[in-house]
Amino acid sequence: MIDNKSKKILIIRFSSIGDIVLTSPVPRLLKAAGYEVHYLSKKSFKGILESSPNIDKVFTIENQVSEIIDLLQKENYDFVADLHWNIRSKKVLKGLNVPYARLDKLNFRKLILVWFKVNLMPVESIVDRYIDVLKPLGIVNDGLGLDYTIPKDVSVDIENDLGVEKFVSFVIGGQHDGKMMSPQKILDVCMEMPLPVVLLGGPDDAERGEWIASRSKGKVINTAGKYSLNESAYLLWKSSCVISHDTGLMHIASALNKAVISLWGGTVPELGFAPYKPGAHSVEIGVNHFMRPSSKLGRRKGIYRLFNFMDAIKIEQVVNAVKLAIKE
Repeated sequence: MIDNKSKKILIIRFSSIGDIVLTSPVPRLLKAAGYEVHYLSKKSFKGILESSPNIDKVFTIENQVSEIIDLLQKENYDFVADLHWNIRSKKVLKGLNVPYARLDKLNFRKLILVWFKVNLMPVESIVDRYIDVLKPLGIVNDGLGLDYTIPKDVSVDIENDLGVEKFVSFVIGGQHDGKMMSPQKILDVCMEMPLPVVLLGGPDDAERGEWIASRSKGKVINTAGKYSLNESAYLLWKSSCVISHDTGLMHIASALNKAVISLWGGTVPELGFAPYKPGAHSVEIGVNHFMRPSSKLGRRKGIYRLFNFMDAIKIEQVVNAVKLAIKE
């Protein structure tokens, strides 16, 4: 066990937004234990990491670890927590040659679940397994959930910009088609909501968001592609509750302690990426089907193109979950 609290630790996680947020308890636990905490990721996630009060220094790469390895070697780390365990992270470990612990991705168990629909996955979340990487340091989970820090200078004038006071956020993006409802299904869900709906997503979701909003008779406001990640996080924070596909903003909503109604199609919570300790009245909604999950990441390939699991989700389930979440 490493017990010198003055020692310096490097955390490695290169992607994605959701995974970066899911690792957030790790720097918090290390900082609370007195360690100096550094984090290595991709350049596109630098802003998220630099806003964390638990990270002392952030290193980033564009593509290759060779861009940064010389600087990392000068830091003289005492321990590395490899939360990615891929070719890039292995190159870092080789270049630093210091004690480390790494994440067990359980890829074989995931494949068994996807291919044969046999669930051998542990009950614990991926977050708990990230924290388990710290066992050599004698660090255990504090049970405080995820962290996400919205910079103090970030805000959205909701009443003037969106024209609403109370609203439901709907995160409409997704890494793959098997994670996303069709625009028509999203529209059908939104039209049954007891409050106005604000759509959130990135630039890739903007066109779909406009299609939905233009047919909603003023019920839906589209912000997909219009706001930064932190501004979208601000809207999540201000919303009455959050409906979300399996995506990064879902985990940010959990970190902000919002009620999260998460929607599951091609992926399933059993893969380990369900909302982690979200707010009260959160619920996971999917469909019971013997062919779920369709893939580890939510792709619809081959025969799975015949099954639109997301659009099979019952509207009334989502509506009832939202009504319970916003009930005062």
